[in-house]
Amino acid sequence: MANVNLVEIEHASDAQKLLFKKIEGAFGVVPNMFKAIGHSPAALESMWTSFGALGKGSISTALGELIAVLVADINRCEYCLSAHTVLGKNAGVSAEDMASAQRGISSDLKVQVALDFARKLVTQLGQVSRDDIELVKQAGFSDAEITEILAHVALNIFTNYTNVAFDVEVDFPKMNLS
Repeated sequence: MANVNLVEIEHASDAQKLLFKKIEGAFGVVPNMFKAIGHSPAALESMWTSFGALGKGSISTALGELIAVLVADINRCEYCLSAHTVLGKNAGVSAEDMASAQRGISSDLKVQVALDFARKLVTQLGQVSRDDIELVKQAGFSDAEITEILAHVALNIFTNYTNVAFDVEVDFPKMNLS
């Protein structure tokens, strides 16, 4: 059982219902994570609009999902690992590539550099060096793309912490943490 009650949509405020309707339109249902964070319309809007904004970014959806499974594994978030594995497959990433990214591994050199950078951001609490950023640039990422990698990491930390702290029940096919 979650550490917070999930918002019951039929009892939600108008602001919550509006956001839940958008989320349901994207997923077909309102996943438990959104019902948990949804107690605060501001927090729910922050999370939901961040996903939408990054979806319009310059890095591919596939790379965003590969970053997400790595960050989820580092932060021990079974919920996000499970959700982003499904979303990654929906974005055309193979199950093998998703599993490898969970461990921080890619056969694509550019993706590997992005995963290494994402790992450093998480494990070093954002304390990366100029050299770390230069390596990402040398791999072919623009300043905008590097900024988006950081934004994906930050958003995934937000979702990871939501699900871990609130012990949100996984409502996606469960994946195992490494």
